[in-house]
Amino acid sequence: MTALIQIEDLHYRPDATDQAAPEILRGIDLSIEAGSLVAIIGENGSGKTTLLKHVNGLLVPTKGRVVIDGLDTRQNENLPRLRTIVGMVYQNPADQIVASTVAEDIAFGLENINLPSAEIQKRVEEQLRTVGMFEAAERPPHLLSGGQIQKVALAGVLARQPRVILFDEPTSMLDSLARQTFLQTVRKLRQNGMTIVYITHHMEETISADQIVAMHFGRIILSGTPTEVFAQREKLREAGLEIPGVTRIADEFHALGWKIPVPVLETQILKNALPFYYGKNSATQPLKKTYGIESSRSLIEFQNVHYTYLSGSPLAQQALNGVDLTISEASVHGLAGANGSGKSTLLQHINGILRPDLGHVRVGNFLLDDPRTALRDVVQRAGLVFQNPETQFFETFVGDEIAYGPKQFAMQDIKERVRHAMEMVGLGFDAFKDRRLETLSGGERRKVALASTLVLDQDILLFDEPTAGMDPRARAELMALFRALQKKRKTLIIASHRLEEIAEIADELSIMQSGKVTHTGSCSQVITNAVALSNASLSPPLAVDIARTLIAQQWPIDIEKSYTPGLLMSSIKDCLHE
Repeated sequence: MTALIQIEDLHYRPDATDQAAPEILRGIDLSIEAGSLVAIIGENGSGKTTLLKHVNGLLVPTKGRVVIDGLDTRQNENLPRLRTIVGMVYQNPADQIVASTVAEDIAFGLENINLPSAEIQKRVEEQLRTVGMFEAAERPPHLLSGGQIQKVALAGVLARQPRVILFDEPTSMLDSLARQTFLQTVRKLRQNGMTIVYITHHMEETISADQIVAMHFGRIILSGTPTEVFAQREKLREAGLEIPGVTRIADEFHALGWKIPVPVLETQILKNALPFYYGKNSATQPLKKTYGIESSRSLIEFQNVHYTYLSGSPLAQQALNGVDLTISEASVHGLAGANGSGKSTLLQHINGILRPDLGHVRVGNFLLDDPRTALRDVVQRAGLVFQNPETQFFETFVGDEIAYGPKQFAMQDIKERVRHAMEMVGLGFDAFKDRRLETLSGGERRKVALASTLVLDQDILLFDEPTAGMDPRARAELMALFRALQKKRKTLIIASHRLEEIAEIADELSIMQSGKVTHTGSCSQVITNAVALSNASLSPPLAVDIARTLIAQQWPIDIEKSYTPGLLMSSIKDCLHE
């Protein structure tokens, strides 16, 4: 069978005339059959996005060739036809939003291919309903959350009905329910015969793929089915990759002597294999222990805070609707909630970018609802890493960008500050200081944004989806950095859709829903509150899901002491040693 996508000896360097420039792709050979789902994994900067841009003809090989359904991408006359065959949802989906309302943006691509108005209207409505954005049809895209923009970008591509869709980390900004819905949509598209190539840093999203392609330094180092690729654990580790979380937990259970199939790639298979507990303390009620979080001085307070974007206009959209919240000094506080629940808006009230329409916000001694409070003074105390790092860049080169803030505040020893901040986030000073920002991968840009905030050494650090676009190694390094900042008694507030990550680091957790904080408490209490998570359209961490299954199997474990993989294993071992 002839492959729909055929890539042969693909090499690419950004400037083909500069032979000293390093190659981003170094001899890629890849065949993709029609109707297949291919997942591409690899560290930040490994060449994944560059490879996708060759498939839709945005880039042309320096050497080798790319052929899509018989069309050679090097021939300009093939590009119009190629663009009708291949659609792409970009790593930063805001880059492909061009119109002033959501509905107009989806219609834009259809108008360009001269579809009748009635057909355009039908497709726009159909795809907005598919991605759950029909109610936002008349909203301006720039007022949407990152996850909502991803949904709009997907709807715009699906409306054109391409044969091939390329996804560049499409779930990085989606809440857990939207993520599950999206993955179901991808599987359905594949079942309907569409060819899908999908970049992700989250290994659990690759399980249903027909083929996984692992990249490292511009080369394909592994290719095969999920079972074949995840069996190569040492090779994955060397490339900064990992096996799925459920597989890691299954391995630990297998080491206990449990009859767990190897390998396990799906959660339900693992849950079906969990043993019944026959120990002496078997009980329907788990053992409980008394514990709590250490109380400390209130640093941040919200009292009945309301905020509406474009207030007083026909496009007014309420983002905060009576927020009450207290955050302790020197704590790590997690914020969780569905797309559009108000997390980003809340963070921007803490460092003064936004001021409340109604209510009171106090940060330390600053009253942010008082117009006399100077933003410059607040920013010196509280730093924010935005959801989309590009929105906070001012300069052209990495080193200059990280030095920008210290220069504004006339700090001393700027070069050493920049060097230290870059090392903290895993960016080598000599290797990256003179790199142009537009040449970086999405994960590398996020590291620059982190360094640009850390260089100011603020007491309060706000992170909006900080691990989005980061590979497994970079995520682990960031979690280690958070712990180091915690030891320095920094106050960290982390908004994330990934409850597994919040569980590993947060002392306290708040859940947001429809512009309100619905639950706040210790992380252990809130993250194991099934009703609170379900009402907020959030899924529990994997460890909590497995702990509940074990409790149903009579294991006397305390779920509030078992909400991370490490804590879960400790609880199980305590039961086995009783």
